[in-house]
Amino acid sequence: METEEIILAPPPRGDRTKRVRNIIFLKDVAALGCTAFGGPQAHMAMMIRLLVEKRGYLTTAELLELTALCQLLPGPTSTQTITAIGFRLGGPNLAYLTLLIWMLPAVLIMTVAGLAMSYLDKDQVAHVIQYVQPIAVGFVAYSAFKITQKVIQTKTSVALLVAAAMLAYYFQLPWVLPLLLLAGGLITTFRYRRLPQEEKQPLQIEWANFILWIGILITAALLGSFTKELPVRLFENFYRNGSLVFGGGQVLAPLLYAEFVEFKHYLTAPEFLSGLGLVQALPGPNFSFASYIGTLAMREHGIGGQLVGSLVATVGIFMPGTLLIFFLIRFWDQLRRYRVVKASLEGVNAVSAGLVWAATFLLYHPLPDTTINIALVAATFLVLLWEKVPSYIIVGAGLLAGLLF
Repeated sequence: METEEIILAPPPRGDRTKRVRNIIFLKDVAALGCTAFGGPQAHMAMMIRLLVEKRGYLTTAELLELTALCQLLPGPTSTQTITAIGFRLGGPNLAYLTLLIWMLPAVLIMTVAGLAMSYLDKDQVAHVIQYVQPIAVGFVAYSAFKITQKVIQTKTSVALLVAAAMLAYYFQLPWVLPLLLLAGGLITTFRYRRLPQEEKQPLQIEWANFILWIGILITAALLGSFTKELPVRLFENFYRNGSLVFGGGQVLAPLLYAEFVEFKHYLTAPEFLSGLGLVQALPGPNFSFASYIGTLAMREHGIGGQLVGSLVATVGIFMPGTLLIFFLIRFWDQLRRYRVVKASLEGVNAVSAGLVWAATFLLYHPLPDTTINIALVAATFLVLLWEKVPSYIIVGAGLLAGLLF
C-alpha cells in the first residue's frame, strides 16, 4: 500500500516577515517598559525615538493622532497609545501582548512594594521613605503646573480649573471627581460653534467592545453591591475609577486617595504617599499604583490574598481603557472631524488640572508641617522644572537620604 508523502509548505514570506516584525516590536515594548521613566510626556519622546525614528512602525503624525485619540478616553494615555500601536500592527492579539509586556515591570515592583509595606518593620520602612513622601507631593505640584500650562488658554478654562479645585478640595467623595470631569466637558461642548467646521463622513461603528465595557461596569457594580467578597469589590472600585479617569496617572491619584484613604481606609495617608512617590521613580504606566493599593487592601488575607488583590486591582484599572481604545480606534478618523468632540476636551482638561491642584494640597496635609518637608516639596518642584534630572534619581536620592539619616 503506497503512502502519500505530505509536504508542509512554508508559510508565505509576508506572514514570516510580519511575525518577525511583531516579535521585534514586543522586544521594543519590553525595552520601553523597563526604561520609559518620567510619565506620558517622556514616554512620548521615547516612543518617537524608538518606534518611529528607529523602527518605522508608524509616522510621527500617526503617533500624535493616536495620542490625541487616547486623550479623548478615560484611562492611561501612554498605555492606550502603545496598545493602539500594537492593535494597528497585529490586531487584538498583539495589542493584548503589548499591554501585558508594557505594564508588567511596574506592576511587579509595585506589588512587591505593597508586600514590603505589609510585612517589614513599619518604623524602619517609614524611616527609609520619610523623604519620599514630600517628594511625591512635589511631583504632583509639578504635574499640576505643567498640565495648567498646556490646557488653560481661555477664561472659561480658568474658571473651571478654580471651581474644580475648590470643589474637589472641600468634597472628598469618590463620585464628586468624575462628576466634575463630565460637567466640565459638557460646559465647553456648547462652544463648539467657535471651531472651524470640517467635512464629515458617516460613522461606521462596531459596538462589541463598548457593550463589553458597559456590561462589565454594570455587572461589577451589581456584584459589588450584593457581595461581601473584598476582591470583587476591589475589582469594581478600580474598574469604575479606570472608566472615569481622564488625564492619566496625575488625575488618578486624587481619585484613589479620596476613595481608598479618606473614604474606605484601606491604607493610611503615609502609605499612600510612599507608594505614590515610588511609582514616580518607576518606568512604565503610573496606573501600576493600583497594584500597590490592591496589595495593601488585602493585607489581612495573607500573601496569597494580597497577590489576588494586586491582580484584581491591575485588571480592573487597565481593562476599561483597553476596551475603549479597541472600540474607538476603528472610527477615529471620522470622529475627529466633529466639533463637539473637540470642544468638550477644553472643559475636561481644565477640570483635570483643577483636580491635580486640589490633590497637591490634600496630599500635603497628612505630612508634618516641618521646614524639611516644605523645602523638599519646593526643591522637587524646582528640580523637575529644570527638566535635566530624571525622576528616578530624585526619588532615589530621597530613599538614600532616608537610609543615611
